[in-house]
Amino acid sequence: MELRVLKYFVTVAEELNITRAAEKLNISQPPLSSQIKNLEEELDTVLFIRGKRHLQLTDSGKLLYRHAKEILSLSDKTANEVRLMGKQMNGTISIGLVEGSAPNIASRWIESFIKNYPEVKFRIMDGNSEELIERLRSGLINLAVITSPCDQTLLHSFKVGQEKMTAFMSKDNPLASLPGDTIELSMLKGQPLIVPSRESINDMMFEWFKEIGCEPKIVCKMDNYLDVAALAGCNVGVSLFPKTSYVLNQQIVAKEIVNSGRLVEYLFVWLKGKPLPLADEAFIDFVRKSL
Repeated sequence: MELRVLKYFVTVAEELNITRAAEKLNISQPPLSSQIKNLEEELDTVLFIRGKRHLQLTDSGKLLYRHAKEILSLSDKTANEVRLMGKQMNGTISIGLVEGSAPNIASRWIESFIKNYPEVKFRIMDGNSEELIERLRSGLINLAVITSPCDQTLLHSFKVGQEKMTAFMSKDNPLASLPGDTIELSMLKGQPLIVPSRESINDMMFEWFKEIGCEPKIVCKMDNYLDVAALAGCNVGVSLFPKTSYVLNQQIVAKEIVNSGRLVEYLFVWLKGKPLPLADEAFIDFVRKSL
């Protein structure tokens, strides 16, 4: 099977009409029909059910369509990588980083990537996960590192890290005087809590507390980690945030929540169905290979 013929087949499979597919491919209809017929003969199967006005994919046709898309995508990706080796890549990569471990995680990738492609620049924006997803949708950024979960119908994603959730509390809170730098979730029953504003994180916390037979007593939801430190230091409540959100504050004691599964995951994400600049594609591949 030639790549050119697979491209013809994919176009026909998407248009389900030979005339429209021929126009899209900028070729005449008879040669296109002939190519599809030859492909069916080569594979010894029927790929399309011919109707009076439109075509319909057979099961064999659906299988070939899925694999043909993968083959063509891999072909394009390979060609781009080979071209990159022969010239200096440049451009600006716009990426959003959620507060917490994301900046530390991403700094290692960026440092190494710039060494390989010194003409590439980065534009970094911060914010909470919801804000970064909205910036992806609006086109302000192309890539982001957010906390899980994410909408799999909207975003491509893969895991790039995780860290423990931590309870930040005023040194005047009785829990702060307990020995050690860890705490059981059950010790937070009835404690006023300051938590991230992201609803998916709130839902996750409700599930945690359900396991110990109660509901979290949430008194405040927040986005900015600096404000969290201020409120926790004034004994407004116990803040439940990722460990690296800790801001040095003499009024705060930090204790990791030891119960299993009390983790937050970081995801590298980008929009589905949106073509990306070559530098962005290269950076995604670079990050995958670095994990």
